[in-house]
Amino acid sequence: MIKAQRGTKDIFGDEIATWHWIFENAKNIFQNAGFNEIKTPIFEATELFNRGVGDSTDIVNKEMYTFSVGGVEKKETSITLRPENTAGVVRSFIEHNLNRQSPPQKFWYFGPMFRYERPQAGRQRQFHQVGIELFGIKEPTADVEVIMLATDFLNSIGLNNLTVELNTLGCSKCKDGYRKSIKNILAPYLNELCNDCKIRYEKNPLRILDCKNENCQKILEKDEIKEIILKDYICDECKEHFSELKNYLDELNIRYSVNKMLVRGLDYYNRTVFEIKSEALGSQSAVCGGGRYDGLVEMLGGTSTPAIGFAMGVERLYNLVNKITPQKTDFFVVSNNTKEAIKLSQKLRQNNKSVEFDLQKRKFTKQLEKAAKTAKYAIILGDDEIKQNFYSLKNLASGEQTTIKNFEELINYYAK
Repeated sequence: MIKAQRGTKDIFGDEIATWHWIFENAKNIFQNAGFNEIKTPIFEATELFNRGVGDSTDIVNKEMYTFSVGGVEKKETSITLRPENTAGVVRSFIEHNLNRQSPPQKFWYFGPMFRYERPQAGRQRQFHQVGIELFGIKEPTADVEVIMLATDFLNSIGLNNLTVELNTLGCSKCKDGYRKSIKNILAPYLNELCNDCKIRYEKNPLRILDCKNENCQKILEKDEIKEIILKDYICDECKEHFSELKNYLDELNIRYSVNKMLVRGLDYYNRTVFEIKSEALGSQSAVCGGGRYDGLVEMLGGTSTPAIGFAMGVERLYNLVNKITPQKTDFFVVSNNTKEAIKLSQKLRQNNKSVEFDLQKRKFTKQLEKAAKTAKYAIILGDDEIKQNFYSLKNLASGEQTTIKNFEELINYYAK
């Protein structure tokens, strides 16, 4: 037997109702705020992620599904299954000259991503993300819009008791000074860092703060190092931006805390970075991450454009929310006259009703048993009903049976 690949999962049956519910909540929340859905290709040029996500990240160094293909001219081209969606949305923003339209440009997405990592609960090699990207606004109003929508969406699917963890990485000028300080204080401990952090030390030392290696964490906890990490390197303009954001969150009664160790796992972030944690399982669990990436559009060949966004893992959300019971179909047509059952089913479906009929020409009792499991009402078409042109309608929850004179009355009766 050929089975699904490790780290992938079939989604069907009762599960799909909850997935659809999560999608519909996202659609309603984001589109009500003026965000338009965008669907980008599942694979992109590998260079997009090397440049956009950053070659110091675990995603680029360890987790991407990358392969070569022969192009039209038989030249090998390197493409990668998307490990995240921000780079692809930015590529689309640049390619379609959306910077020429009046800001803000606002997008939301829902779709599969791919990372080669160890599968575990809520984490797959093919996984799904829902997220938003907002382009063209440098003011902290964009930051609060994004964080507010994230919390509103999470509330809409029943995740309350949320805490927002915030940090500001500053602008490129601020980050340069911070990087130098981190490198200087960690220089004596370079040989003690894990192999990944030795690479990060050269390429992006801020990423060391995000390392989960136990030994690296012990080094970061040393007093002299923590003092440098927690020191304020942020310029006045970035301080004002961060202060305004916090004031907006206070006005909205959105709980937050400042975490100076929060840097997020991607190289493109600047200024505001955030994670949202839920207590849905009794202990805090990160369900959303995002931040500003004001330099990414220009880095990928566009004009300088401020931007901010977030992403959430749908598998993680699925594990946290109450599951939705799949809806039963409106009608099940019970009849020994298959032609009449098919004709009535088609007519009802053309009137936007969900309908099933028996495909196996089983006895009435078997059809009614099936109807009771899958439908709200059974429409009984026996010989009398067909000859005299009426319907017997049975409420499968109460057992009550009603005589319906014609099709129009059937539609009106159900509507009531």
